[in-house]
Amino acid sequence: MYFCIMKIAWQLFSTFFKIGAFTLGGGYAMLSMVEKAVVDKKQWIPADEFWDLIAIVQSLPGVFAVNTALYVGQKIAGRKGAAAAMLGAIIPSIVIILLLATIFREYRDLPVVERIFKGIRPCVVALILAPSLRMIKSAKINWKTAIIPIATVALIWWLKVSPAIVILAAIAGSLIYALVIQKKAKKKEVQP
Repeated sequence: MYFCIMKIAWQLFSTFFKIGAFTLGGGYAMLSMVEKAVVDKKQWIPADEFWDLIAIVQSLPGVFAVNTALYVGQKIAGRKGAAAAMLGAIIPSIVIILLLATIFREYRDLPVVERIFKGIRPCVVALILAPSLRMIKSAKINWKTAIIPIATVALIWWLKVSPAIVILAAIAGSLIYALVIQKKAKKKEVQP
């Protein structure tokens, strides 16, 4: 039993280490790689459950990539799995940032370095956009429910409302819908 958990913990560590080492753009950019590894390749979590997990992780405070690793690791192998996945996700970032910080200060004004970073930006946007589109598909957004993400974007981007307030409002709206509106619908079904 112990060796089995340690084997899975090692697999979690190495999976998230590879993802952390080869992903530019942060947590959202790594979603495609995490999904491919966790859902498709390892089949640790079913696809629909994975996107539910992402919805939960997005609403938690903290670094998205670390929260994702912790949640997946906990789900697969408990505390040891959570620790292994988290370490796998953060160690590459720490090492890369330390290396870049020591080197970048000296070479940041070189035109070739500026061009490299200008070239990376569109790739990072694409890495973030691809899982966002998959998330839209998995959320089953249609023309009736499209108002919710559109209103969210408008509130956060144009009206500068805090994302925390938007999340709390969404939770409150969901609870009201579940408690009040669905109860009324059930009462109407019961009455002759």
